[in-house]
Amino acid sequence: MIRTAILGAGIGREHLAACRNVEGLDVAALVDLDPARAEALRAPGDRFRVESDVAAVLGDPAIDLVDICLPPHLHVPVALQALEAGKHVVCEKPLATALSACARLKAAARQSGRRVFPVFQYRWGPSLAQMRQLMRLGLTGRAQVAALETHWNRGAEYYAVPWRGTWAGEQGGAVLGHAIHNHDLLTHLLGPVASVSAMVATRVNPIETEDCAAIALCMESGALVTSSITLGAGFDRTRLRIVFEHLTASSGEAPYAPGADPWHFVARDPQDQARIDAALADTPAEAVGFAGFFTEIVNALTGRPDTAVTLEDGVASVALVSAIYHAARTGARVSLPLAPDHPLYDGWQP
Repeated sequence: MIRTAILGAGIGREHLAACRNVEGLDVAALVDLDPARAEALRAPGDRFRVESDVAAVLGDPAIDLVDICLPPHLHVPVALQALEAGKHVVCEKPLATALSACARLKAAARQSGRRVFPVFQYRWGPSLAQMRQLMRLGLTGRAQVAALETHWNRGAEYYAVPWRGTWAGEQGGAVLGHAIHNHDLLTHLLGPVASVSAMVATRVNPIETEDCAAIALCMESGALVTSSITLGAGFDRTRLRIVFEHLTASSGEAPYAPGADPWHFVARDPQDQARIDAALADTPAEAVGFAGFFTEIVNALTGRPDTAVTLEDGVASVALVSAIYHAARTGARVSLPLAPDHPLYDGWQP
């Protein structure tokens, strides 16, 4: 049994709900500055203790895994403390806001012999299992183009939390805090990004950070991708379409779990549709979102085959955000990977 402590009762509530249903994982503690907020999440059968001080769980030898669900500016310092205390780490997005900080995390993980699992729960769900099945069987062919939409609604109520919408607190805008999951899902399916062009703007809310963006990406495979982002939509909608050589894959519109809704897989040659449909029907079931994410962490920490998100995946997401901000500010097309002498290697905050 892996005993975990969740730090933060905000998004931590979603982690807690998922962990209740993951075999081999026991939530032993929930930490929040407001103990009443944490207690309010308790459900019948929960046995976790509530703490208001992170040090209480970092110093507890019975805790194996620390799950960081704190504001972004606390992610790196708390992750480093947890690694130093000998804990494995789950870290909500963004893992970090500088590649130099990622380098410190990598060094600390090596020294401690512990794992860091950045949170990218969009990767899991029945439809994404089908997508990967089609790719494994060679039924998709090469990716040609893709289009991503992160069209959400965030207004005054959302930004009433003091640290949101600020460079000091949130450390970035819609590119960092909202579309990062879509971009990870893109690279999970299509591989690394080779270059980026981007425009960002603050058009919806009176905040410091951007709430709109238009991004063009060229993948290492040569596939071309567009990513459209806004927090000014009349709904929350996440949508992906990937045009492969032999089929087109189109997601549903579920904003926070793209793998939960049915996807449509349409053969370019109608004669291939029967083979595609047979492969879809033969795909094993897969848990959605956080449940799938934490299941793979248990697999990784217990020596079973796993597809857990890796520290390198988190570093790649930070590199992509760095490249997007640099492209938007300079008007240049930015190539990846970024070297240590890149202007934004130490962070993108203005």
